[in-house]
Amino acid sequence: MDLLTIYGQMGLSQAVYDRGEEVLERLTDRFRAIDQRAEVNQAKVLLAMQKNRIGANHFAATTGYGYDDDGRERLEKVYADVFHTQAALVRPQITCGTHALTVALSANLLPGDELLSPVGLPYDTLQEVIGIRPSPCSLAEYGVTYRQADLKPDGGFDYDAIRAAITPKTRLITIQRSKGYATRPSFSVQQIGELIAFCKEVKPDVKVMVDNCYGEFVDVIEPSDVGADMVVGSLIKNPGGGLAPIGGYICGTKECVDRCAYRLSAPGLGQEVGANLGILPAFYQGFFLAPTVVAGALKGAIFAANLYEGLGFRCVPNASEPRNDIIQAVELGSEAAMCAFCAGIQGAAPVDSFAAPVPGDMPGYDSQVIMAAGAFVQGSSIELSADGPIRPPYAVYFQGGLTWHHAKLGILLSLQKMVDKGLAVL
Repeated sequence: MDLLTIYGQMGLSQAVYDRGEEVLERLTDRFRAIDQRAEVNQAKVLLAMQKNRIGANHFAATTGYGYDDDGRERLEKVYADVFHTQAALVRPQITCGTHALTVALSANLLPGDELLSPVGLPYDTLQEVIGIRPSPCSLAEYGVTYRQADLKPDGGFDYDAIRAAITPKTRLITIQRSKGYATRPSFSVQQIGELIAFCKEVKPDVKVMVDNCYGEFVDVIEPSDVGADMVVGSLIKNPGGGLAPIGGYICGTKECVDRCAYRLSAPGLGQEVGANLGILPAFYQGFFLAPTVVAGALKGAIFAANLYEGLGFRCVPNASEPRNDIIQAVELGSEAAMCAFCAGIQGAAPVDSFAAPVPGDMPGYDSQVIMAAGAFVQGSSIELSADGPIRPPYAVYFQGGLTWHHAKLGILLSLQKMVDKGLAVL
């Protein structure tokens, strides 16, 4: 059975497939550059594992307190070496990216301190953590104040506003690398480095945390290479490589990471406790595979932008811009188009392909959200997925794909659903 016969059984037409092939002919050089970066990142991970002498004995399961868990400690040394930091906290007890960020913030902010975002409003779920939208146990309830400097209309940093927003109370600055549910640009590591240098010039003792979600291994350097005191992310995104079933990481200075460990467990206990529950093989192998998995996701994002922009839809980033994360936003203009797009992504899934994604209420969001994800790990956005809030400009956020070919199929089926409903014209 040939490829087009198989795809035809999945509902993909010859016309949509051919349109995709036309787009791919223009992407050879960009895909080659992605593979070259992936090779560098693969070498970084491999070197860190060899340097720390990872052996099969480090995959052993621990339970209870998890005392003397050498596999857990070696994994954290591997992360610290790859991110070029003094220390790392990599734990299954961190439930998601928002949890990792919450731990990092609450551990390094005290009552009376001020948190500053120099990149505008943070991602929806973090707004309740901070207390921008009231929530029990927010930072605001514990006496931490918040300020922000909005981005310029072109998405650039407003350095005058940032300088004015930094006060003697400013203890920590949070920089969100990815766009979240916004249509602003995501930031390159170089841009983040310039922003960190500016902030530390204004206030040398300020700490800087970078929300690195969706950005790991997109470049050959990370925000920790350009001055970040902490970089934070989720293992069910890029660094888990699609294998980690849960978890998060915080890499940074020993001072910051120690405080995070005390906040995650308890004062006096820190990194000494936390059983691995038998999932270290997935953490190690997922991290090893992550550079290649991220490369496939990047190819999918670029392919999506070039395909949809050619049909008249606004894409962020656009078809030719450099990539700073794995997320591709496509402004579809209507709820119906968002539903059709997500139906195509769901239809390409290996798990729950028969399900129909519909908008619904989600914790932490003030709009209904539609999500398409037939994933082996629930909510894993390094796997093929698409989601977005049902509000203007009705942008859907596509990301992931454990392999390039799966990402390609998902994008083609999303377009097929749009074409079938008369919402896109080839």
